[in-house]
Amino acid sequence: MRIRFVQRLSTHSSLAIPHGCFIPSLNTCAFDPSIPEEGPSAPPPGWLDSVSGYEDHLGDCTDQICPPPPDFVPHPENDRNASVPKVMVPQVSEDVAREALLKFVGKKWTYSSKPAQNLVFKDLKPFTVYRYRLETFTESRSSAWECETYTGQFVDGPQYGMIPQPWQVEVQYPPKFTDTVQKVRVPHTSSVKPCYQCRGKGRVRCTHCHGRGRMQCISCHGSGHGRNRRCAGCHGGGRRVCTWCHGSGHRTCRKCNGHKKLLHFIQLTVTWKNQVYEFVPDRQPEFPMKKFEKVSGEAFFIDESLLVYPVDGFPVQEICNASKEATQEHLLKYSASSRILQQRQTIELVPLTHAFYSYNGKDYDYFVYGTENKVYTTKYPTSCSIL
Repeated sequence: MRIRFVQRLSTHSSLAIPHGCFIPSLNTCAFDPSIPEEGPSAPPPGWLDSVSGYEDHLGDCTDQICPPPPDFVPHPENDRNASVPKVMVPQVSEDVAREALLKFVGKKWTYSSKPAQNLVFKDLKPFTVYRYRLETFTESRSSAWECETYTGQFVDGPQYGMIPQPWQVEVQYPPKFTDTVQKVRVPHTSSVKPCYQCRGKGRVRCTHCHGRGRMQCISCHGSGHGRNRRCAGCHGGGRRVCTWCHGSGHRTCRKCNGHKKLLHFIQLTVTWKNQVYEFVPDRQPEFPMKKFEKVSGEAFFIDESLLVYPVDGFPVQEICNASKEATQEHLLKYSASSRILQQRQTIELVPLTHAFYSYNGKDYDYFVYGTENKVYTTKYPTSCSIL
């Protein structure tokens, strides 16, 4: 009969162990209480020094928005408007309309080019389509504590000078109206601290074996045997060397890579964003307005300044209303949390022609739109089909 002992046996015990009895082996790796468990993923409260101008930072690498100072906020002049010159509506000839349709048909493998080549135009009706666009180029700044492994590199601490406020940090500005993100280390905010995850030990307790170096054998589930024979995986001991720490009971700290110290600093994130508002009056129910988003027009009015002013005197009142609403909205929305660097408003004339034609005694139509002469149609005379 096989007997299993669950009580630790003294080395001086006179109790005889019957032949064939199984006793689980004790851990061969001594537990080291000085090796700490893995600490928090972010520095605990009070771990980092308080920095003037950055007191709201919690040390958890979360970006804190830094609103611009009041003198960075522009103020518009009252009752000021922008005048717009007159413009001529572009015309599309029959040759251009036919070439546009042939190009469109060439990209549709189920369409035959014969109708496009032989159609007879009945009318080309141009429309005046205006697109208003307001661009507001903004700069926003946020900051957060960051850290890196300390290996003896230079530490730019407060002893080297005054710590600049978020909007005093010098940065390299990108071209206007382009989206860019730049990360800058705030000068004189660096300091060296013991690693908060390993408490400056360079290693942490293995979470899989809890620092013991050995784990229950997954083959025999700790019994030491299986199918009336000794387990080959643990050689009958019931436990195996931990594959995660290779039996040491600990592993290198992933935060400091075993160097025991971290270099902490405040990182400033500067984001330049081109905020865009577009408006096209919807006057053609047969033509989907979303098609205009992928084509260009001819800009006949461009107004660029720190702050632009509402368009006034334009023959299409909807454009004037859109300009007034957009300029007010952008000023209120973006000056609160970011800095407005430049604004630009444009009015484009987007070509749109409704072409009517006949083919084989039936009437059809399509639209030619954009300076690229794109084609939109819901019905074409013939199409090929595969049976």
